[in-house]
Amino acid sequence: MTYIWSLRNYRLLFSASAISNLGDGVSALAFPWLATLITRDPVLISLVAFATRLPWLLFSIPAGVWTDRADRRRLMVQADVLRMVLTCGVIGIILLAPDFPPAQAHLYILAISALAFLLGSAEVVRDNAAQTVLPAVVPKDRLEQANGQIWSIEQVMGSFVGPPLAGVLIAFAVPAPFVLDAITFAGAAALVWCMAIAPRITPARRSVWEEAREGFAWLRGHRTVLQLAILLGLMNALSLMTVTVLILFSQEILGLNAAQHGLLLTAGAAGGVAGGLICPRIAARWGQRQSLMIALPVFALSFVVIGLASSPWIVALALFTEMFAALLWNVVTVSYRQRLIPDDLLGRVNSLYRFFGWGMMPFGALLGGWIVAAAAPDLGRDVALRLPYLLAAMGMGAIWLYSIRALRL
Repeated sequence: MTYIWSLRNYRLLFSASAISNLGDGVSALAFPWLATLITRDPVLISLVAFATRLPWLLFSIPAGVWTDRADRRRLMVQADVLRMVLTCGVIGIILLAPDFPPAQAHLYILAISALAFLLGSAEVVRDNAAQTVLPAVVPKDRLEQANGQIWSIEQVMGSFVGPPLAGVLIAFAVPAPFVLDAITFAGAAALVWCMAIAPRITPARRSVWEEAREGFAWLRGHRTVLQLAILLGLMNALSLMTVTVLILFSQEILGLNAAQHGLLLTAGAAGGVAGGLICPRIAARWGQRQSLMIALPVFALSFVVIGLASSPWIVALALFTEMFAALLWNVVTVSYRQRLIPDDLLGRVNSLYRFFGWGMMPFGALLGGWIVAAAAPDLGRDVALRLPYLLAAMGMGAIWLYSIRALRL
């Protein structure tokens, strides 16, 4: 048994991450598939993804202040309980309107989007607290190992097990994956509640924006961290532009059903698992900057391959390599931040980092739907569904060239 596995708090946090991400993996397929049962309009479908990611733009900064003010363990529990309740609301909508009349599609999409927005808001608080609490759970010289293991299990449960399980559950009954999702949130809350973390000495409370300014002053004074945050924002916007249309790409170009689409997503999970296990060694061997210079062109190549492919096997391979590159980026950059940022500022700086890094995702999601809707009349539906991937590849290539010239760790 490795040293960190002897730590009870780490075992509980690891288990809670596994269970919670199983639910996230189930909903990652179930939500967009539910949207396609309501409508085939790519703009309306992208609205659900937009609503899910918008809280990262709106609430990242105040969530960081709350994380530094409050008991981080309690915040995680409260957020997971809230997500359980909101997921029960999705189940209620499905049971009340199982056939989704086409004339009222926009109303159902708005209702689902509203719940997705609230779920995303709780996720902002929960994820910021979870990432911030890790340095209090394991020694700093074990952060790469702990992050790698947690991201590996998140990929296993969230992308390897969750999506195909969701496909099977949808075939059984549309509400079934959301029932499982609610159960996983309850289980994760119970595990985190059992953690025992020494109370932190927190400074006297001031206004949210005054405390946030302290985090921004630190971030502005560390140019590399700010660079990484902005680059991550651009990368995530490009990624969400493709993720939003993947469900339609899978159905219309690859001809996959719900269960088959779930299996396709497991290819990305396999890349994440491999990345979680191997990427800490790559980072140790090649160094932080060189590891990032490896990850960026792999992102671009993966998008090109998907944009040109019509075979599920080729798309699966591209998703594998894309997620491997994502894990390499995360292992390097998150461990770098956790080691560098002072504990009393960790929540605020992390939240500001995510404001830049995740705040652009909702716009990427909307852009994906708009590109398909705008291009389809002139280029045809097939080319329109491929276009976001090719544009994302061009954008990722530009980020790589910039990073070669300007990024220094």
